[in-house]
Amino acid sequence: MKYSLYCARCGRDYYDDGRRLRCECGGMLDLRFEPSFRPGMTVGRPYDQWRYREALPVGEDVVTMGEGWTPLLSVAFDGRVLLIKQEQLFPTGSYKDRGAAVMMTHLRELGVKRVVEDSSGNAGCAVAAYAARSGITCDIYVPEDTSPAKTAQIEAYGATLHRVPGTREDTARAALEAATTCVYASHVYSPWFLHGTKTFAYEVAGQLGWTVPDTLVLPAGNGTLLLGAYLGFTELARAGIVSHVPRIMAVQAVTCAPLAAAFADGLDEPVEIHTSHTAAEGIAIAIPARGSQVLAAVRASGGSFVTVSEQEIIASLWDCCRGGWFIEPTSAAVIAGARRYARAAAPGETIVTAFTGHGLKAAAKIAELVESPEGGG
Repeated sequence: MKYSLYCARCGRDYYDDGRRLRCECGGMLDLRFEPSFRPGMTVGRPYDQWRYREALPVGEDVVTMGEGWTPLLSVAFDGRVLLIKQEQLFPTGSYKDRGAAVMMTHLRELGVKRVVEDSSGNAGCAVAAYAARSGITCDIYVPEDTSPAKTAQIEAYGATLHRVPGTREDTARAALEAATTCVYASHVYSPWFLHGTKTFAYEVAGQLGWTVPDTLVLPAGNGTLLLGAYLGFTELARAGIVSHVPRIMAVQAVTCAPLAAAFADGLDEPVEIHTSHTAAEGIAIAIPARGSQVLAAVRASGGSFVTVSEQEIIASLWDCCRGGWFIEPTSAAVIAGARRYARAAAPGETIVTAFTGHGLKAAAKIAELVESPEGGG
């Protein structure tokens, strides 16, 4: 297993000590790593994300709770069938476990003893859980209004919780300041996290008989699932395992859509925006650190952006819940975007999307929506 750390902007190489976050030029860090995975290698292996271990830049002694290989189910909305990956079924209740398992495996390999992370909730839960499994002390910084179920979950894993007043960006700054004395286990900055989320692509391709869906509809807050899926399908296509990278449709809430605005204007960087509240807290990221990479990935795939209103998010939440899927509002935003896209899609187009997080992680907020006049409960 060989890799090297380099700047995605200028190409400069760096030694990996687990502490460097960005290049001196300000660019984000990525990995030069060539997987040796081939489909036949999975025979006889457990159905988890480590069945693709030759595609992952870590050793054999992994930090795991059996994560991965979530079901891919056909679900009909508005007369169109979507293939929905059930990412809410992960050990901590969201797809963030994919990245946390690989990132914390790597940090344990480096001998790291203490980490900090900032999150709107789900990444904090995942990092706290896998830090606990790794025997690594953990501090998690969250916005003051984070769902109580998520903050309770973080503390239950033994992490020290820090509630930060202000914006999501204020939370990130607080974590960065704290990281001067320990390692920043960031789901946004760490390239190992993206190599964990790329297993989404490997699983989708494997579940479809090593073929590619026409379109992926994925959330675009910090873009960790979207970038991971793009990375995974790019690797599979480069290895000749699949024919091409699917089109990527990125979903943002109308009230917080810096990437959609930049894409519409033909820009390569996120635009500065004025945000307002959205029920989809997981994608309410006004300044995404890897925003330029998200824009580049969507363009390279031939995709685009879909923005959804609060009314669409809540309507999709109720439709999913009444269909038997208790998902969090951020997941409902993704489904709202997939439904919007599917209505204009070509007949027979294969569309894959995801339930990204479980409703139990936002039960109090969902209860508030049920009780509100426009909640529809």
